[in-house]
Amino acid sequence: MIKINSLTFNYQNNVPLFSGFDFNISRGETCAILGPSGCGKTTLLYLLAGLRQPTSGQISIGGQLLTRPRPQTGLILQDYGLLPWSTVYENVELGIRVRDFYGPDGKHAPDNFQSKNNISVWLERLGLSEVADKFLSQISGGQRQRTAIARTLALEPDLLLMDEPFSSLDAITREDLQNLTLSLCVENNLTLVIVTHAIEEAAALGKKVLLLNQAPNKNAHIFDNPNAGQKNHRSSQAFHELCDLLWKEMQHESA
Repeated sequence: MIKINSLTFNYQNNVPLFSGFDFNISRGETCAILGPSGCGKTTLLYLLAGLRQPTSGQISIGGQLLTRPRPQTGLILQDYGLLPWSTVYENVELGIRVRDFYGPDGKHAPDNFQSKNNISVWLERLGLSEVADKFLSQISGGQRQRTAIARTLALEPDLLLMDEPFSSLDAITREDLQNLTLSLCVENNLTLVIVTHAIEEAAALGKKVLLLNQAPNKNAHIFDNPNAGQKNHRSSQAFHELCDLLWKEMQHESA
């Protein structure tokens, strides 16, 4: 699904965040990107979204070289990217309206093209039907996050990129939405890449955990976590051992 070959990227006059970096993610796999502030987590997500371009090297998604944002990629930012002056329904509808304007490839004007209107389906699936006519100031943080997820999934993506989407939520709501996200990925065969600062979240969500270090990142430090998403995984010994290992690795790198 995702192939990163010899990726080098740096902001002007700064040390490269990535230098000759290789990394692959399979279709339907969940990957959590973990690491200290400033190591390149969000930059890597933006590179995968096509919002930034490599200084050198290549990124391919679905066998196609990534040179611009692709319509099949869904991106959910930390602040959700919702419009406060619009209702829940209108926010969910926004992506479809934009796609209908630009066309299915996100580049050309549509030729009698109309996206599949599945808004009501996703509002129901994510428990938002009763608040569809409310504004963001009238709903909870968890409902706002569900709105962002519904807006993205209404576009039927094959790749879901999330930048610390649960960081501002309380513990119970956060775990509920983490589990919901994993369920939706399985149901729709989505590839998930999520950036997080939280070790426990990475161990809960990522069947593959990519640990980034301080720049420059030259080698992908990968931890396999095949039981992520399975029932009772969070209470298992394997989960706690992985959390301990990730903690030690992050301490070692920052020493």
